[in-house]
Amino acid sequence: MATTMRLKGGVPILEPHGKIVGPAVSELREKLALELLEASHTPCFLINFEHVHKIDSSALGMLVNVHVIAAQLKSRIGIINVGRHIKSLLVLSRLVNIFEHFDSEEAAISALASND
Repeated sequence: MATTMRLKGGVPILEPHGKIVGPAVSELREKLALELLEASHTPCFLINFEHVHKIDSSALGMLVNVHVIAAQLKSRIGIINVGRHIKSLLVLSRLVNIFEHFDSEEAAISALASND
């Protein structure tokens, strides 16, 4: 799984590509927890799931773990472009409400950047 990161309007945007399963879960957790949250003291960031088509239960657990770290650091996590499969998993696991969902990247940047 490849993951790119870019900055827009002062908000880091993480864009994983491929499946978030197996070893890719650890790789993404490192990027989220270590690089974005703990190292940079970023008050918010956005995860773009546009190029992710599959995640597994360990990925869900990792997202919860990252959410806990973000909450402790008073950081916010926004998500966009969540596909049907991933959204179904979030709803079934009752995790859908722990992340801020946005309809577009522009809406997310505007909301997240305004509350730095």
